[in-house]
This record gives sequence, structure tokens and C-alpha cells, in this order.
Amino acid sequence: MTLQGYQLACSRGERHLFTDVNFEIESGDALRIAGTNGSGKTSLLRLLCGLTHPAAGEVRWNGENVRRARDEYCSELIYLGHANGVKDDLAAWENLTFNATLSGHPITSQQAWDALDLLGLDEVGHLPTRSLSQGQRKRVALARLWLENAPRLWILDEPFTALDRDAVDQLCRRLEHHLASGGLVVYTTHQEITLGAGRMLQLDLGEEAQC
Repeated sequence: MTLQGYQLACSRGERHLFTDVNFEIESGDALRIAGTNGSGKTSLLRLLCGLTHPAAGEVRWNGENVRRARDEYCSELIYLGHANGVKDDLAAWENLTFNATLSGHPITSQQAWDALDLLGLDEVGHLPTRSLSQGQRKRVALARLWLENAPRLWILDEPFTALDRDAVDQLCRRLEHHLASGGLVVYTTHQEITLGAGRMLQLDLGEEAQC
């Protein structure tokens, strides 16, 4: 499996966030998107997910433009953004089953509870998500990464935010396992994180960004 960004450009209004961004990653690779605030890190992740379209260039999955292979590409993708993607009115386990179904990978309630249990959320899994702490809400969103049928490409925007040290270590171990089994990870973070598996790459947004 390969994910490639080819001469990507992104604009917001009349402002060019980035131009001529090029990269290619394959199974077992982790790509960190770096750059100053306002450089377009989140915009690039959303573009890679197909939520927005590039002003120029294209995103390719296994050599094919993702706009032509949308169904196949989306079935291989998990995107976790800043907002966590959890619904306040749903219980933690309901959020997990809801998001899994939306992504085309439906799960049973037991599978949802199993994932929550691995993250220490079994005692609050029945509660409305609005009643949980920020860290617990973050772990509810991240629980999708612990599902057995999780897709191969993970695109994660600041996944370590609001996590305590133990939760950060647990997420690092999960990412390492995913990479060791041939998965791909694209992520942003303001924390100094070292993963002990796969090939670690970094893309610094700026003029002629490439890796």
C-alpha cells in the first residue's frame, strides 16, 4: 500500500497555505506533518482525507487518484481530527458503533465495549459523552484504533492532546503495533513522540515541502 501527495497546493481565500508538497509513504511508514501555526497542517490532513480538494496536485492511493478510487480509499481510512468526532448525546459505546458503521466497518456492541475496556473506559462507557472529561472524550475517539477491523491508513490530527502520560504511552504502543503489522500513519503533534517501529518520516510545510 502506498499513499502519495503529488505537487499538492492548498489555498484559503487569497492566501496560499502551501504549494508543491510532495511525499510518498508505504506500509509500515509513519509520516509526521510539521510546521508553524497557520502553515496548513490540519488543512493538509483534511485534504488527504478527501474532505477538501487541493488547489493543485493530487492525492494517490496505490498509484490512483483518490477521487477516482474514493470508495476503496475511504474503506481503508480512519481520520481523527481536533473535534474528536464524538456526539454528546450518545454513550461512549454508541459513539464507537456509530462511527464504525459510518466508515463502512460495522461492529457489534461487544466489540465496542472490548475496545473501551482496553482504554480503561469500561466504567463510563454507558454514560453520555458530554459527561466525560476531555481526556476521556479523547480516548473514546481513539478507541476506533483498537478495533480488530480497523482500516490500514490512520490520519490523526494531534492524537496525543489531552492524554495523560500513561495514555500517551498506550497510544504509542498501539501505533507501533499498527506500523509493525504493515499499517500507515500520518499525524501531527506538538509533543516530542518517538515510535519504536516502522520508518519515521517528517514533512515540514513550507516552500517546496517534500520527503
